[in-house]
Amino acid sequence: MTAPTIVIAQRKGGAGKTTLAAHLGVTWARMGHVVSMIDTDPQGSLAQWYRTREAQLGREATGLSFSAVTGWRAAGDISRRARDCDLVLVDTPANAEADARAAIRAASLVLVPVQPSPVDVWATLPTLEIARKERVPALLCLNRVPARACLTAAMRNQLAEYEVGLASTSIGNRVALAAAFAEGWGIAESAERSLAAEEIAALAAELLELLPSVAPRVAVA
Repeated sequence: MTAPTIVIAQRKGGAGKTTLAAHLGVTWARMGHVVSMIDTDPQGSLAQWYRTREAQLGREATGLSFSAVTGWRAAGDISRRARDCDLVLVDTPANAEADARAAIRAASLVLVPVQPSPVDVWATLPTLEIARKERVPALLCLNRVPARACLTAAMRNQLAEYEVGLASTSIGNRVALAAAFAEGWGIAESAERSLAAEEIAALAAELLELLPSVAPRVAVA
């Protein structure tokens, strides 16, 4: 059976794609899922996070499988890894439509993080258009939401007009997420009882509900 593939995509840089990918991957792994992560961004931020993680824990103890591959090779890597795991999670580059399209074409679901500002909301449209043309369902998620974002409600209303799903879970702009990422951790490891971890766990559960049944293959203590 081929594993579902979640592609995290957003044309605008700075939306928090890579940080979100890292925390979701660790959260699913701790739930008992076999997770394969793929970095298709030439900038390699997720690859750097994984190298830091590997240095902390050792190659056999990261709890994740990982590869970094760009361009036309991404689709083949996604297909191969989907045969050996429960979930494939793909981070894509900003402002690289061809590369993002190749990954989205292989996706079961496209997760589109968007910050609650008019510019970010407008910049989301090209990514949604790619998903629509490739006939892949998309889910918007408000990310890096400031504690007192007066625009958040208005941005939710505008995103609702895009006629795609909007996650009920929003991810706050929390220092703990960035700090954990910098050290190669997931928030579920570094601050398990924090509000940041609760938000990531809620989004992880929400995403699983949108995918074909994903049963854990391993037991987690």
